[in-house]
Amino acid sequence: MNEQKIINFYLANGEYGCFSNFSRHHIYLKDKVWQTSEHYFQAQKFEGTNFEEKVRLAPTPKEAANLGRNRKFPLRKDWEEKKDDIMREALRAKFTQNKDLKKILLETGDAELVEHTANDNYWGDGGDGSGKNMLGKLLMEVREELRKEF
Repeated sequence: MNEQKIINFYLANGEYGCFSNFSRHHIYLKDKVWQTSEHYFQAQKFEGTNFEEKVRLAPTPKEAANLGRNRKFPLRKDWEEKKDDIMREALRAKFTQNKDLKKILLETGDAELVEHTANDNYWGDGGDGSGKNMLGKLLMEVREELRKEF
């Protein structure tokens, strides 16, 4: 029986750390350079505000994430409907603009990609497989798109 390979990732400095939004790979979107996909994703919660730029300029992805979770600044009204599309956009940019990352993603073949963490039930697997693993699912979607380019 052919068992599907599962690739777990989480920490930016761990194996397959480039799949983490905290990995130090710049992306270029909206006529700007973003230090990480995390910077872009968190900033889009405040699109069109001064706070968007503050998040973009955060010194680390952790700080960008903390700013993005700050509720002193109101989230855009359509955030829940748009967040998956924004993450997909960031991932597409990351894996098309960084050729070394594109190669790593494609080399995962048909493996299931899982953000393995108890810290997140939406983007990750919740640590026990009960989470949605949306980051893993979107990475697999982008991988499929990249395959079709060849």
